[in-house]
Formats: sequence, structure tokens, C-alpha cells
Amino acid sequence: MLRFARRLFAYYEDYHAYGPSRLKTIGILGAVTYVLFYFLRFTRPNASITADLVERSLAVLLFALLGLRDHWPERLKPWYIPYSYFALLYSLPTFTVLVALERGGGIANISNAFIILCFLVLLTDWRNTIVMLLVGTAVAAGIYVLITPNPKVPMDMVAQLPAFALILIGGNLFKSNTDKIDAERKLRATQALAGSIAHEMRHPLAQLKHSLEGMQGVLPAPGASRESARLDAQQVQALYRHLARGEQAVQRGLQVISMTLDEVSARPLDASAFRYLSAAEVVQQAVEEYSYDTDEVRDRVTVQVQEDFTFRGDETAFLFVLFNLIKNSLYYVAAYPQTRVTITVGDQHVKVRDTGPGIAPEILKGLFEPFRSVAKSGGTGLGLAYCQRVMRAFGGGIQCDSVPGEFTEFTMTFPAISAEEREAHRLDAIAQARTVLAGKRLLIVEDDAVQRVATRQKLGPLALTTDLDEAADGQTALRLLAARKYDIVLLDLHMPGLDGYAVAEKLRATKGPNRNVHIVAYTSEPAHLARAKALKCGMDGFVSKPCAQLPLLAALQHVVQTPGSQADSVAGRLAGRRILVADDSAFNRKAIAAYLRNAAAIVIEVEHGAAVLEQLHSQDGIHAVIVDLHMPGMDGLETARAIRSAHEPWSGVPIVALTARSDEPAVAAATAAGMNGFLVKPVDALVLYDTLTRLISGGIAMTPGPEPAKSRQAPAPVQDGLLNVQRLESYRRLGMLDELLNDYVPEMARLVGTLREAVDNGDIQGSIDALHSLLGMSGEAGAQALYQQVRKLYVPLLEEGEWPSGSAWLPNLQDLATRTEEALRAYCSVETRSDPS
Repeated sequence: MLRFARRLFAYYEDYHAYGPSRLKTIGILGAVTYVLFYFLRFTRPNASITADLVERSLAVLLFALLGLRDHWPERLKPWYIPYSYFALLYSLPTFTVLVALERGGGIANISNAFIILCFLVLLTDWRNTIVMLLVGTAVAAGIYVLITPNPKVPMDMVAQLPAFALILIGGNLFKSNTDKIDAERKLRATQALAGSIAHEMRHPLAQLKHSLEGMQGVLPAPGASRESARLDAQQVQALYRHLARGEQAVQRGLQVISMTLDEVSARPLDASAFRYLSAAEVVQQAVEEYSYDTDEVRDRVTVQVQEDFTFRGDETAFLFVLFNLIKNSLYYVAAYPQTRVTITVGDQHVKVRDTGPGIAPEILKGLFEPFRSVAKSGGTGLGLAYCQRVMRAFGGGIQCDSVPGEFTEFTMTFPAISAEEREAHRLDAIAQARTVLAGKRLLIVEDDAVQRVATRQKLGPLALTTDLDEAADGQTALRLLAARKYDIVLLDLHMPGLDGYAVAEKLRATKGPNRNVHIVAYTSEPAHLARAKALKCGMDGFVSKPCAQLPLLAALQHVVQTPGSQADSVAGRLAGRRILVADDSAFNRKAIAAYLRNAAAIVIEVEHGAAVLEQLHSQDGIHAVIVDLHMPGMDGLETARAIRSAHEPWSGVPIVALTARSDEPAVAAATAAGMNGFLVKPVDALVLYDTLTRLISGGIAMTPGPEPAKSRQAPAPVQDGLLNVQRLESYRRLGMLDELLNDYVPEMARLVGTLREAVDNGDIQGSIDALHSLLGMSGEAGAQALYQQVRKLYVPLLEEGEWPSGSAWLPNLQDLATRTEEALRAYCSVETRSDPS
């Protein structure tokens, strides 16, 4: 019987698991209706005030609580569905049948029964409808018999039983057919969308396959000797070229998926991320980076810049638009060999014109509607709808003109930006660059004297006269870099003799003062072709040549303002690696997972040691485990010992300890348990990447403690001594400021309250647990002063089990937590309003 009840309730839960809440709606409607019907009875003569008042009041209360679902306490919300079952059971069949019996039937009560039965059919699955009707009628009849001296069965209601049965059966059959139709519609839509995405992905996957085949053709045979396996310079360049095209294909595939998901979900563009862009530069970038099938197809696309103009928008989104229009224009090349594509920039317009088959007038009207595709097999029909949404977000528009058999032309219109606004933007950008780059020493490495002069002029507003040096070749650059410290090197890639790649490699390989200098590639080579080689050499950024003043300043700002930019290539080695993160604090896991996902790693999150073992048993290919030492149940040390003693293929997986303690006993205990690395909360992204990369690559040995990692961290900027702005900046770049404000800040306040309760109750272990959680939370949230204060309290309490001396420590901590919360909210408020990215 109990099993039957559970299965029955499971059907009810599933019925209300998706879509808008029908229970909340019926709660509001029922409460209002039952009250209204009570007062309507007084329109009849001799109406009783007290008749069914108690029963009706209970039904109104139950309905009202259903309608107030959003105001339920969080701890009670898991009980909302079970409560709704009881509320419906009483308020619909039980109450209605009881009142009908008490009144002896009649037309009004028969009508009420029909209405209630209809609502019950809508609100439950057929099984629970039948059960609720039977149980509710039985309960009502039982109550009626108990409270009525001479109970009678209203025969007029009995006579309506066939009609009630018809509503019950017909209503559920109709609802079942409707559900099947909806399911079929959703299935067909899903199949169509999946098929469309698969079609769109064929091209980038084919290009990726071609690139891999090209690499295979260059690589020596597996059994070749060391001498014959060596590659010459031409083969190395071919490998990098194939690698660049493969990366480009992957990027295009991701763009297809991103565009499709954005359009299906109608996700709006974030206008706060818009910046001022050169139309000519973005168009040229799109034409250079588009994935052409062949060089012959590439030659069919030309760009004509009649007059460059500036618009405000998102560069990536506009590139998507141009890629889509270029793809559409080139789609018919095989069938129409005469097709040529011309992209024209001028007069606040970008026009993409092709001499392909054209589009019929009757099709033009719905061209920008979602899921409309013109004479293409398998296209998503979302591309042009996405283009229109992007252009509208920019404040402009897009339209299409076509003459069948002659041409098709898409015209994108951009709102004009006044000369005053452009000048204000230019001055503001220069002022920002001057602030960020103040005091920085810069070296220009360029073999073309004219280019050096032009670059120096563009950097003139920064007033770097005494901190700006030049080198005409790679050897001279290395001599200057060996003699004095620089902050940025603007490095030409193609120079006679020692080129930019060689300079960067030598610089990164030395132990001199400029080993970690910011290097910006200054090249006329397309960025997507140079990226792999430049990252391999340790470069941090790219600037196209020729380059306008503002993009040059922006590139220099970017490398200075991006902490750990030299770690990009290190973090890139984590791409695709499966990292298991175990911490009982979801907030600590969230921060570490965000850093790892930003490095394209695959993150698996669990909250205790037993779950770590379950994941290792059930999943293959986990490359590393990060485990918190202090967890309830099986802690980090026990987990590490269990892994090492399991005698499984995964028993040798690298294990990294995550802890708030950095003393020798903690390191020794972690070493004894078989751990290989040590991360101190709050975790620094650069240290995290470096530790995992070293361990996964095979250099598995216990890190001698957290001090070496600490020495790599520059002193963190602090706002009024409270905040670690560098950490907060990393959250801003990861898009986590909202989570910081909505999750971390309230959780810190809750933990301070938990600590106060533990202290008031004399609970030392509870205080240790609260301080442990608060230590990790404050460190991850960038609450530097609070973290330091909590650490001073936590470690002695953990080691000695005694309260801090004096009575002022807790009020001081509470005051510091309050000031920290105010500072964090102020920081998040300012950054979300003025985020320049």
C-alpha cells in the first residue's frame, strides 16, 4: 500500500515538475472565488451566515497558502508539492461534496460539482484525479454521517453520476491527446533543430578533418629515426598553418552553436559590453578570418572602403553577422560559378552584395523570420533572424534587396555618431590609457623606420618620452632587454635575421629581468594564423598592422590589466582535462570551477570524500583531484589515503590539497596521505593553473608547501585595506560579480551569524567549522582584510582548541564583516554600471 501511495504521488510530482505553476494560480483563483461565492449567497433571501463558514474558511486558507508560494520560507519550499496535494484534496472534492450533502443537493451544488471536477482534471493526472475523487467523496460522506442526525443521499446528484463520469473520462482523454500533440510538436522541432545544427557543423568539422589530414601528411612516419623525423622550417610552418585552420574551424563551429542557442532563447545582447568599433577594420577582419573552402573561393570576396565610420556595438556579434552573410553569398558558388561578393563600407552602411541567383520577391517578405531558409537543404533558418536582432541591438537595421538572376544585396545601417561623441570617446580612451600605462617602460621592436615613427606618434599622448625605446632588429632588442627592465614589448613578428618569434622565445627562456615582460605581437599577418605560434612563444596580445591609435592603446592596456596573461599558454594546456573538485562549500567550488572552465577544463564538482571515490569508480579519464582537507565525514586526508590504497588504475591520479592552513604540520600530513600539491585558500588562478599543469604533465612530486606559490603572487591591490581588487577584477572578467553579490555576500553574513551563535553556546567545534567556512568564503570573495582576521582566529582555535583572549574579538570581527559587505556591494554596483569590457 505504501509503495502504491509513493508511486501515485510521484505521478503527481511529475505532473507539476515543468512549466508555470498551475498550483499557484489555482491557489489565488480559489481563495478569491470561495470568498466571493460566500458573499453572493446573500443575494438570496433567508441566506445563512454561518452555513459552511468553518469548512469554507479552511478551504480559503489552504488556497491562499498555495497562492503565496513565492513567500514561503526557503526551508519549507520542499514541502510545497506535498502540501498542495492535501490542499486540493480538501478544497476541491471533499469541501464540495460535503457542502452538497449538507444542502441536500440542488442545481447550484450540482453545478459546483461539475466546476470542481473540471478543475481537478486540469490540475492532476488521471490516476490522482480518480483517487482524489474517491477519497474526497468518502471523507466528505464520513464527516456528513458523523455530524448529521438524519443523513440522506441527494438523489439528484446521484442521477448526475454518468455526466460526472463523462467529464472525467472525456477530460482526461482530451488532455492526453493534447499532451501527445505537444510532445510530437516538440519532438519534431527538436529533430529539425538538431538536424539543422548538424548540417551547419558539417563544414567546420570537414575543415577540421582537412587540417588534421594536413598535419598527418607533414608529420614523419611513426617508425622514423631521430634524424629523419626532424622537420625543416617549411614543414613546421605548414604544421602551424594547419593548426591555425583547425582552431579556426573549431571556433566557427562554436559560433554556429552559440548563434543558434542565442536565437532560440532570444537572449538579448549586453549593451554594457558595447564599444566603439571601426567598420572597415571589423569587415576586413571578417573577410580575413572567414573559413573559405578554397583559395579560389576566397578570391571571389572583395572589400571596398569608400569611407570608414565608427559604430558602437559588440565586435564578436558583428563578426557573426558578417560570417553569416558571407556564407549565404558563397552558398551558390558551385551552381553559379559567376558569383562574386563585394562588401562595401561607407555612409554609415555596410553592404554585402553577391551576383548569385537572387531571391524571389514573395520570399523577401519573410526572409528574416526564424526557421526560414531559402532553397537550402538543412539550414537552420536562424542566421538572418540573428543578424536582424544584432543590428537592432546596435540601434540600426538590416534589409535585403534582390533581383532574381542578377544580385542579392544586404544593407546594414548604423546610427550616426556625432563628431563630438567620437572626439569625446577618443579623449576618454586616451585618458584611460594614460592612467593605466603611466610609468610603464615600453620597447618598440620594428625593422621599418617609418613604422617606428608612426607608432611613436600614436603613443605620443601617453607622454612616455623617457620610457619609450626603439630597436630596429631582434639582436638590438635583446641587448636592450638585457640591460634594463621593461613593462611592455611591442614586437614586430617579421624581421630579417632574428624575427619576433625567436626574440620572444629567447626572452622567455632567459632568467633576466624581462622574462615575464608583456609582449604584444605587432604584425600584418592575420591574428588567427599567428596566434598559435605567438602563444607558443609566450606572447600576450596582438595588434594588426597597420593599426589606428585607439586599437593600439587598447591592446597595450589589455595586457597590463590582465593578470597572469603570461599564464594563458599554461592555462591552455588544461583544455579538455577532467578535474574533480571536492569541497563541502559550494561557493569555494564555484570559484575554482570558474577558473578551470575559463581554461577550457572539464570540471566535476562534489561535496565530500565519498563522492570523490564514487566519481573515480564511475568515470574514466579524470586527470587530477582537488580536495579540501577539512570536510565533514570523509575529509581530504582520508580521501587521499583511500585513493592511494584502492589499487585501482586511478590510484595514482594527482591529488592537490585545498586548505586554509599553510603550516608545516598540514603539509606533512598531506604528504603522508599521498597528496602531490598544495593550494592555499583563496586560490590564485595562476598558481592553480601552474600546479595542475605541472602535475598532469607528469612532474608529480609533493609541492614543498605553499610558500613557493605565494612568492609568485604580486602584492594584491587593496581598496581601503578591505578588498583584494585583483581578485574581484578576475571575477568581473569571468562574469561572476552577480554571483558574488547575490551568493557570496549573504553567505558571509550568515556564517558570521552562525559563528556568533556557536560562541554564545560555548560550542568550540561549531566555531571552528564556522570560521573554516568563513575563511574560505572571504578569501574567494576578495574580502582580504576579513580573510586575514579570520585566519588569525581560526588557526590557533583549530590547533589549541581555546577561545581567543579578551571579549572584543567577536564584535570587531562582526564590524569588519559589515564594512566588508558594504565595500563589496559598492564595488559590484560601480563595476556593473561601468564595466568597460
